[in-house]
Amino acid sequence: MATLALIQANLPMMLWGAWVTILVSGVAIVLGMPLGLILCFCLTSSRPWLRYVSRAYQSVWRGTPILVQLLIIYYLLPLIGINVPPIIAAIVALTLNTMAFQAEIFRGGLLAIPAGQMEAARMVGIRKWPARYHILIPQIFRLVIPSLVNETISILKNSSLVSVIAVTELMRVSQQIVATTYRPFEIYITAAVIYIVINSLLSLVGRAAEQRLAHGA
Repeated sequence: MATLALIQANLPMMLWGAWVTILVSGVAIVLGMPLGLILCFCLTSSRPWLRYVSRAYQSVWRGTPILVQLLIIYYLLPLIGINVPPIIAAIVALTLNTMAFQAEIFRGGLLAIPAGQMEAARMVGIRKWPARYHILIPQIFRLVIPSLVNETISILKNSSLVSVIAVTELMRVSQQIVATTYRPFEIYITAAVIYIVINSLLSLVGRAAEQRLAHGA
């Protein structure tokens, strides 16, 4: 009973931390989608310099640990005169990170679409960006929904690292509770269960979206 009482007493705080985790991860994923699409089209651009710059950006953000990225963003912004709360710094870092990964996901979907569709659109007078918006992007999303769900889950798990810059998400709340109760096993198991529940719900939403898009609804 002592274990159940401990979990029950601290569950509201942990659920608040879980809400912050969802907020930070969700905002990063949503902001990363349009940025990732733009980067995807830059990666496949006919302009060599644009492809080079885009690949360099992608290599940096995919090739460095997300913890290092969080710390650089957190300490860099004040140096250039931008003072923001830790949660904003966390969202910026996660957005820039997921943007690089989503761009590669979208690029894979784009390469699976026959190039003749864009040529046909141009022949009937549809300009490049309207054609991309109305023709390519809906098809890309149908193709990459499973990969986007995996990336969302990855960002949600990686968001536990934002505790190092004092964002009170689920992991930091758990650490604070452990520091006062000295019961790490029960608290961290509870945190793990909360993460599993959130990720399971994300997977269900992803499957539902995939089926909906597959049926053209």
